[in-house]
Amino acid sequence: MTEKLKIYKYGIFVSTIVAIMAIFISKSIHFNTATTAILLGLAIGNIFYKTFHSKDSKYKSGIKFAEKDLLMFAIALMGINLNFTMLASLGFKTIFLIIGAMAFTISMGLFLGKIFGLNKKLSLMLGIGNAVCGSSAIAATSGIAKVQNDDIAISIVLVNLMGTIGIFLAPFIATKLGFSDIQGGILAGNTLQAVGQAVAAGFNISNEAGHYATVVKMGRVLMIAPIVFILIYIAKKDTTSNINEKNKIPFPQFILWFLLFSALASFEILPKNIEQLISISSHYIALIAMSAIGLMIHFGTIIKTGGRAFKVSAILFAMQLIFTSAVIIFLY
Repeated sequence: MTEKLKIYKYGIFVSTIVAIMAIFISKSIHFNTATTAILLGLAIGNIFYKTFHSKDSKYKSGIKFAEKDLLMFAIALMGINLNFTMLASLGFKTIFLIIGAMAFTISMGLFLGKIFGLNKKLSLMLGIGNAVCGSSAIAATSGIAKVQNDDIAISIVLVNLMGTIGIFLAPFIATKLGFSDIQGGILAGNTLQAVGQAVAAGFNISNEAGHYATVVKMGRVLMIAPIVFILIYIAKKDTTSNINEKNKIPFPQFILWFLLFSALASFEILPKNIEQLISISSHYIALIAMSAIGLMIHFGTIIKTGGRAFKVSAILFAMQLIFTSAVIIFLY
């Protein structure tokens, strides 16, 4: 373990520095921190390309450790933010809306990706990121789906961009359609990608809408676990159906820890201050991982794929808003 730390320390150190810089920059420009970390890492990684990407780079192994192992550790800790008892407060109609919208968004992501010529894994990440909870969902599922770093970065950046636009767009739509505070909160909670974005949009409508947006959004976040299990099932099925496939799909241990931390939160086993410490730790560890992802991406790949991916993401988000609005009008 000591030898590994010696090897990894340079890469972890530079990823941490980028994450710290991203925190300060995001606060000054009021932009999503995860996206800022990726973009900053992308810029630094390409400016000093040979330093981080050469075969004998002393940073490379540590950065790879941060982008994979630290990310999975952060996702496991994120379970502390999820209280499964919250599902009971949503009601059948809202749970139906969440699941229906998720299935619609992911399937449309794959469909639109095929039309615009994106690879299937990038299309899947755009669908999952929009459907569930942005960066966290992409991070939790990308390893199982064996998604390339370039596609992870593109999907996280675009999904968060749509969510930022949605902070202002969702309240506007709710007002134009004459939604009540409850309906407006459900719209914001069921369409925006990050928790902070959904909460901000909800409270832009009213305090009551903000509370509903928070609960509905957390209901969507709880869907990370089922999505992961579905992807594991699909991956294992694909592996067993291909007799030439040598690499078996290992069960991701982080999802078990994720569920364990969720159970600890649901049954209120840990003191609140400990839960808060774990939650904060997961956030900052994830930022280090996001910075590492950015550091390992070649800028040319983003340019090549980004335009088509942006079109898919924008159309997908618009369809997500239309779908949820229509269901709200019909059911509520």
